[in-house]
Amino acid sequence: MSWKSKYNIEFKGLEEGLHDYKIEIDNTFFEHFEESLVDNGEITVKITLEKRSAFLKIHLKIKGWLELTCDRCLDKYKQRVKQKTEFFVKFGEKEYEEGENVIWVLPQEHHINLAQIIYEYTMLSIPLRHVHPKNKDGKRECNKEMLKNLKNYMHTENDEAETITDPRWDALKNLNNN
Repeated sequence: MSWKSKYNIEFKGLEEGLHDYKIEIDNTFFEHFEESLVDNGEITVKITLEKRSAFLKIHLKIKGWLELTCDRCLDKYKQRVKQKTEFFVKFGEKEYEEGENVIWVLPQEHHINLAQIIYEYTMLSIPLRHVHPKNKDGKRECNKEMLKNLKNYMHTENDEAETITDPRWDALKNLNNN
């Protein structure tokens, strides 16, 4: 039995209508995905499966936290994540182009595995910029020592860049003045 079977949703034999499921995800889930942005986290996934005679409609609500590295100070922090989505599961011998929120399954299948889908939507819930969230005072809780070191480094680099110039660029600048 593979680790993915934990994320199977059985739909054969279910009556038409709504069916609710809940999956708890922890660090072991993220270990199974190569090159994952995330190693640690706790996510709750609420799944509502709406069964119809010709298709299934699945609603996912993802909520929890993921441990990320701050882009500013490189310390680890807990990023709250939240994502809602829905998609259709249709049955057929081959896939048809019907949009990005449709998954095609063979008619003889009795379950759908949601591991990859949950992973992808969890990754989509991560903001592009990874920074510590603001505290009650409206300030970010970045590592002050690291920020101080970065500021000193940036100041030193800018001073050196201004004093040393390439003579080839100086000649090109003179062309502009003519």
